[in-house]
Amino acid sequence: MQLRLDALDAQLSKTLSPLYVISSDEHLLALEAADKIRKAARAQGFTEREVLVVDRSFKWGELLAANQSQSLFGDRKLIELRIPTGKPGKDGGQALQDYAAALNPDNLTLVTLPRLDWQTAKSAWVAALQRAAVYIDIPLVERAHLPNWIGARLAAQKQRADRQSIDFIADRVEGNLLAAHQEIQKLALLYPEGNLDFEQVQDAVLNVARYDVFKLNEAMLAGDCARLVRMIEGLKGEGEALPLVLWAMAEEIRTLLKLKAGAAQGKPVGVLLKEYRIWGPREKLMEPALRRLRLPLLEAALQEAAQIDKMVKGLRAKAFAGDAWDALLQLGLKVARA
Repeated sequence: MQLRLDALDAQLSKTLSPLYVISSDEHLLALEAADKIRKAARAQGFTEREVLVVDRSFKWGELLAANQSQSLFGDRKLIELRIPTGKPGKDGGQALQDYAAALNPDNLTLVTLPRLDWQTAKSAWVAALQRAAVYIDIPLVERAHLPNWIGARLAAQKQRADRQSIDFIADRVEGNLLAAHQEIQKLALLYPEGNLDFEQVQDAVLNVARYDVFKLNEAMLAGDCARLVRMIEGLKGEGEALPLVLWAMAEEIRTLLKLKAGAAQGKPVGVLLKEYRIWGPREKLMEPALRRLRLPLLEAALQEAAQIDKMVKGLRAKAFAGDAWDALLQLGLKVARA
């Protein structure tokens, strides 16, 4: 059965499943969930632990052997199967289906996976695991949900902060949840329980944000200029490749142009979003952005992206001489401010 992360504690307090699966790219939350399962397993007498990591040299017979072997001391066993790529291959997929169909009641198995792509999520081996296991798919904590997550973590350590302070923390830990966890723990070490004022938070929290180039579109579509500036400056400081950042921004502008053209032909926006496979936070931002942005501005923005591309390649156009990163920032702000 599929289970939400926030329901895991209740499930573990009732009964243990012989098979758990955690799928996530949010490493902190996946680690915390796995630790809860391990703790519950130890409490129920699963004192032996065997860890298998699927890499190029891994033989799927090892999983079968681990499941069938008995402890010398008669202890119950926790088997951890880690598939870092999320791609077990044909043999592995069949082995996982067979394993899920014949679980050993003396063992508890924990399978950890990254977030699976759409095609892999529809595979037969995933379906078999979902039927046999407690299957926990943990989504990323997106920027829009980060303040609530921070507030909940502060509350868990009996501290509170106002929205200004929480937004300050969110801006400095975006894209780096493990660092966010560490910064929040630091606040518990530095200050007593109760209310935290902005000066305390500002003094304690480091700028540990890690920006994803493919999240730039969210800031641009939302018209969030402050976040856009932070992200571009952060990507530059992290040494991200400028051509990749430019490509991501230009692709979003091209997509907006295609959606505008489709809407002008009378196609519903919802149909166009499905056609171009736009979903998640981006889907929610796209329709208001399309209402805000005008076709001439998008056409001019795409031409400007082409000129910045020439700057990056050393073919400076006279009208676009200067720093390419600054030109990229101005391009993003032009779209965000419209």
